[in-house]
Amino acid sequence: MDEHITMTSPPRRGFAHTLDGVIQIFNRIPHDVVATLSRFSIAAVFWRSGETKVDGWQVTDNAVYLFQTEYKLPLVDPWLAAHLAAFAEHAFPFLLVIGLASRLSALALLGMTLVIEIFVYPDAWPTHGTWAVCFLVIIAGGPGRLSLDYLISRYFNERRA
Repeated sequence: MDEHITMTSPPRRGFAHTLDGVIQIFNRIPHDVVATLSRFSIAAVFWRSGETKVDGWQVTDNAVYLFQTEYKLPLVDPWLAAHLAAFAEHAFPFLLVIGLASRLSALALLGMTLVIEIFVYPDAWPTHGTWAVCFLVIIAGGPGRLSLDYLISRYFNERRA
């Protein structure tokens, strides 16, 4: 039996049409949302790691011990590496959360991630790859409008105009 589309019957919608509709919805997700989620989530990962290395304002002996025995980074003294890591894991996540120097902070933590992947935990590439994607979202697209970087940029652009 032939089916006829009439003015009162709804048009037939195929899979391709439905898929196109879903893609259009995904295309409406603002970069600001993605960037902010990336900034906050990856900042939490590194902040928590930094917290395991300190007791108050002091880097713990345990953190230095881990750099001596487990991490064994080449060319860097374990004491210095522990202190630099503790600083980086607090300073850069803080900057990411407030959105200040976001691209540079993301780049610094991406570099740290590469060091961890290459020299410390090479089998953890799925985790490190996920971290890298968060950093690349920020580096490539910026931190979004919910950031000090955006406000500073807007201020200077208005002054130039």
